[in-house]
Amino acid sequence: MSTPAASSSINGGALRLPDWAVLRARGPDSGTFLQSQLTQDVLGLSKDRVRLSGYCTAKGRLLASLWVWRIADDGFGLLCSAALAAPLLKRVSMYVLRAKCKLDDASAELTVWGLAGAAAVQWLGDAAVAPGRTALRDVAWLLGLPSAEGQARHLLVQPAQAAAPALPPLDQSLWRRLEVTSGVPRITAATVERFVPQMINLERVGGVDFQKGCYPGQEVVARSQYRGTLKRRMHLFATDAAAQAGQELFHSDDPTQPAGMVVNAASDASGTRLLAEVKLAALDSGSLHLVTAEGPVLRRLDLPYSIADLADA
Repeated sequence: MSTPAASSSINGGALRLPDWAVLRARGPDSGTFLQSQLTQDVLGLSKDRVRLSGYCTAKGRLLASLWVWRIADDGFGLLCSAALAAPLLKRVSMYVLRAKCKLDDASAELTVWGLAGAAAVQWLGDAAVAPGRTALRDVAWLLGLPSAEGQARHLLVQPAQAAAPALPPLDQSLWRRLEVTSGVPRITAATVERFVPQMINLERVGGVDFQKGCYPGQEVVARSQYRGTLKRRMHLFATDAAAQAGQELFHSDDPTQPAGMVVNAASDASGTRLLAEVKLAALDSGSLHLVTAEGPVLRRLDLPYSIADLADA
């Protein structure tokens, strides 16, 4: 494996992210309700924390990945891929029943900005937060994301009418690449119901709490964790061709059966970086290719966290 080069020279800036949606859960029962639906411990979430979470089917397959934080004592914000907002709200609302919890899509009221690089850190100053932390900035929320390639990353959620951050425009391809190389997966429309959380390392990046109570798919997720039945994991790769979420991977020794699937991908002048879920056995020998066994070859890179102890999972 090789390690992606750090990008210490990134000046950075801000980029509006219309592919993110902002959902809200408000009401005295909002925490208890979300606790029963998500893979994360929502009730234990303090006001200065943001946590990654998943929403699964009864079979443990991910319908969405979400960043969750408190927007009030009895309210939560949830960030997910914009294309998933409507079906997610429809499905989750079916289970509210008599709970005092109101769910809505606030994307028309709130916009999401991605901040990265030295310029963003300088602009934020003392307001910058560490990964997993949140801060209230005037009437906006600043969420600290895991760094990537040595670059600090934040999400800024602010009223739609608020002025854009006073930062240089951030190149979209750069933001996408940093999102991929951070090793944190994001479920999109192309990968709905494709993965159990552990297949894409969701528990490795803090997206699953195994001590909390039940939620849809909890038994499947727990069984995958404790019985050692998982044979697939997400890895970081590079390739010279463009790639997109949902594309299948094939192994050189078995051209008839898919060996994995692209989770997220980003391309720029340096090539393509992608996160892909793959059969662990496919990493032992031969080569992995995009779309077909004769397609572009994938070069495995180091993730920013270790999964070395999962080889026998």
